[in-house]
Amino acid sequence: MNKFEKNTLRFLLVFGLISFFNLMRKPPVKDWMLIFLFKGYLSSILDKLVVRKGYISYPVKLFKSFDISFIFDYLLYPIACVYYNQVTKSSNLFGIFIKTLFFSVPMALVEHFFETRTSLINFKKGWNAFTSFYSMTITFLMSRSFIAIIRKLPNKQIPENNPYKGE
Repeated sequence: MNKFEKNTLRFLLVFGLISFFNLMRKPPVKDWMLIFLFKGYLSSILDKLVVRKGYISYPVKLFKSFDISFIFDYLLYPIACVYYNQVTKSSNLFGIFIKTLFFSVPMALVEHFFETRTSLINFKKGWNAFTSFYSMTITFLMSRSFIAIIRKLPNKQIPENNPYKGE
């Protein structure tokens, strides 16, 4: 691992931790935490699948025990998703789709830069920046749909006639 790549991963880790604490200051924190955890779970499963199928590899890692990109899957991508959901919270359907591009296009470009100029990520078997763009766009929209469904669920969980509701 050369010094640039090692420092890049360290910078991204520190940047991600600072961003995480910053984004959790804006209400409703429960929604943002739910999105963060959902996106981390979803992206880690999908990344694990893509790595196992041989489409992507991560030759340089900060945490060697993971074959996926730990910093991206569990920190940076979920943070970007929370920011995306904050920006689209009051948007109509068209605005949601347009704002998705403002997140997925730059992320795909950065990933392309890392793939072509560093050893942080390698695309294989036909995977490319466009595939990353499409997959990020779809998962951003999935997370937005997930939180929209959660927000529509009723808050009341204990029926009025339940003798165990507490007095």
